[in-house]
Amino acid sequence: MRLVALVTGASSGIGEAFSRALRSRGEDLVLVARREDRLRLLADELGGPGRVECVPLDLAAPDAAARLEAELVRRGLVVDMLVNNAGLGHAAPFDHQGANVLRAMLDVNIRAVVELTRTFLPGMLTRGRGRIVNVASNAAFQPVPFHSVYAATKAFVLSFTEGLAEELRGRGVRVQALCPGITDTEFLDVAQTHRGLLVRRLPMLRPDEVVRASLAGLERGRVRVVVGWSNRALAVAERFVPGALVRRVAGTLYRPSGGGKA
Repeated sequence: MRLVALVTGASSGIGEAFSRALRSRGEDLVLVARREDRLRLLADELGGPGRVECVPLDLAAPDAAARLEAELVRRGLVVDMLVNNAGLGHAAPFDHQGANVLRAMLDVNIRAVVELTRTFLPGMLTRGRGRIVNVASNAAFQPVPFHSVYAATKAFVLSFTEGLAEELRGRGVRVQALCPGITDTEFLDVAQTHRGLLVRRLPMLRPDEVVRASLAGLERGRVRVVVGWSNRALAVAERFVPGALVRRVAGTLYRPSGGGKA
């Protein structure tokens, strides 16, 4: 049996940055994402079979966690670190978002995170060691109009992770909720967060700096990691600013141009 770090959403952005950083530390990897071609290119670059394994998989599928577990058992791989990074978003008025879009966000952002954690946590506890990073967002700290469902899913991830961290305190498994602000990744385009949105004009984090902050925080046992001093300041300020103002500002930043239908 070989210990591995499993990274979901590994084909680009923060997931790819996690993969590169963990491989540079000598960890063997399992990369999970929908885009098989991107996964295999990255796997080959990082060392190929024997060091980096690929499992092309749509985490929105109802049986995704069970299929992934069965595949890892077949390959003799044991998850020592789980990075739940895969996520979906869509910028549009709620009443313009299709049922399939909403269902996929809930399935990937919430159900897959919970099911993968439930699948691989027992083995970590048996071994008395393990690491889990759940990628939330600064959107977890307040409502975000036009990203209402996405922000709510990230609030779930934050609450779930922090509760779990307390449950597991002293049991050898470190748990972290990673809360990056707006980051320069393909997510913004996939989410149809178009160039015209005001939020696109804000300074963006780089995926590699998000991952560095996460791994440094994990080593120090930090349960919540908010990346960037300005994002940390905003997370604190939101506790004291009237909610109506927070909602209006967020709505202005994320209001789509056009109908935003899905």
